[in-house]
Amino acid sequence: MISSNDFRNGVTIEIDGQLWQIIEFQHVKPGKGSAFVRTKMKNLVTGSTIERTFNAGERVPLARVDRREMQYLYESGGEYTFMDTETFEQIGLSAEQVGEGTKYLKENMICYVVLYNGSAIGVELPNSVELEVVETDPGVKGDTATGGTKPAKLETGAVVKVPLFVNQGDRILVDTRTGQYLGRA
Repeated sequence: MISSNDFRNGVTIEIDGQLWQIIEFQHVKPGKGSAFVRTKMKNLVTGSTIERTFNAGERVPLARVDRREMQYLYESGGEYTFMDTETFEQIGLSAEQVGEGTKYLKENMICYVVLYNGSAIGVELPNSVELEVVETDPGVKGDTATGGTKPAKLETGAVVKVPLFVNQGDRILVDTRTGQYLGRA
């Protein structure tokens, strides 16, 4: 059991038989009445998000999930195959289990597969990945001064907004949580 006072981002709890990961939390102490904790949580199985309020000090069951380092191998027929880097055991995950990460997965990438009771329920990608721009409008001299953006298609098929000076063939860093351009690699 964990107290709502001990909530932190990334903590996984179990409510009504469902697994929830805390994305955001805020301790609120109003002038009148008792304190409470406002949270935004993501369902690890379905991917849906909800907001829920807990009384300060309320105890909820802490879910025991394992995060195992695995290497992404390939995608075949909508199934994404990962290999455990220690035991070399391979598992397949559906696109729903991988979620938005499918846009940034690159072969041989190291990820963390989230396991609950021995079965895989999701994938945690690194915070940023280095990808090559395969298609974008050409840059023009002087484009760096305007601060505009243009769409660029990456080697994984994802489309992100990049500054005007980025050209086809450039390697860039992309934030996997927000899908935003971080800089040149």
